[in-house]
Amino acid sequence: MKKVNYRNLSSKLSLLMLAILLAFSTTTFAQEGDPVAGEALFKSNCAACHKLDKKGVGPALRGVADKYEKEWLYQWIKNSQGFIKSGDAKAVALFAENNNSVMTSFPALSNEDIDNILAYCSQPKPAPKVAEATVVAESGDDGTMQNIILGGLVLVFVLLVVMFYLVSKTLQRLSDANESNIVERESKLPLWKAFAQNQFLMLVSSILLLLVSGYFVYGYFMQVGVDQGYTPVQPIHFSHKIHAGDNKIDCQYCHSSARKSKTSGIPSLNVCMNCHKNISEYTGVQDLANGYSTDFYNEQIAKLYDAVGWDPDNMNYTGEEKPVKWIRVHNLPDFVYYNHSQHVTVAGQECQKCHGPVEEMEVVEQYAQLTMRWCIDCHNATNVNTEDNKYYEEIHKELAKKYDLDKMTIADLGGKECGKCHY
Repeated sequence: MKKVNYRNLSSKLSLLMLAILLAFSTTTFAQEGDPVAGEALFKSNCAACHKLDKKGVGPALRGVADKYEKEWLYQWIKNSQGFIKSGDAKAVALFAENNNSVMTSFPALSNEDIDNILAYCSQPKPAPKVAEATVVAESGDDGTMQNIILGGLVLVFVLLVVMFYLVSKTLQRLSDANESNIVERESKLPLWKAFAQNQFLMLVSSILLLLVSGYFVYGYFMQVGVDQGYTPVQPIHFSHKIHAGDNKIDCQYCHSSARKSKTSGIPSLNVCMNCHKNISEYTGVQDLANGYSTDFYNEQIAKLYDAVGWDPDNMNYTGEEKPVKWIRVHNLPDFVYYNHSQHVTVAGQECQKCHGPVEEMEVVEQYAQLTMRWCIDCHNATNVNTEDNKYYEEIHKELAKKYDLDKMTIADLGGKECGKCHY
């Protein structure tokens, strides 16, 4: 019979019980708080400086409850600077480890609130999302118009062949009947010569050809400079759907000059970094809904960091900047004057009036034609809002008396005068 080593068995059982107790104590601590309530508290109080799995302004916080005692965390979160001044060794070491960055004190947070935050930070890291394959429809012209034009040309060609065939048969029949020597002589001529000798047909055909040619030439030149639907590929992909749509960022946060100047301006990359100092990864749920993946969005954030010279690991600027060559989407001719502030601030127009639903656009395109006719139609249809608008109050009263109108359109106030836009 094999001898059992009870001493080794006893030590193994002791280690197993110790592991179970440690796991139970960690789980019990995590369950002391509500992770759902903790998530809301984390986002409103901690997310500006901390991330769960990556260093931000402060250290990563996932599993922080396992590194420090609960009572110690209470004191640190409520008054970190006072705790450091008291000489606590862990507090002093943590302060020095993070480049003496002063942590905001949160005396208003109760112990229960802190338990909830720690419970949220104690949750296991979720598995990466696996994107499902999705067939994305290709954008652009699918060739339908070309097929229609081609079909029309084939139909015209068939009609001409039928017409020439019928004319030829008629001439042949007249020739066989010997109705006259003239008809007989003309019937023996080739069809194109008979057509060329008929001055009336030649005149009508020439006029028709000139009219059709003029129509297509006019239509072609009228489209010069009309770039409706223009969608250039930018050096850094910027999703207006994510920023203006999902995250509800106001257009004028980035395009702030639209309120006070002629142009809306291109936001500087420093505006992007106001948020992206602490947002280095895409955490949304748009994967493949529009043909793009989480990895793709993360690559664009990395391009932003490279352009501004930002080191996300050390949380500082390296000084190595690279200019981004953005491609302009909306561009009026040089002889057209357009002032954003007059429309946005004075008239109170929404950006979507001219630029369309940008909050739904993954890639921004030119939504409107931006032609003179398009602007005039808007001026004819838009009433001037004079309520609480001292700029228009007096002039509206005078013009309302003159024209006997209750409401004045932009056209009534001179919005169709040539000198307003062309000077």
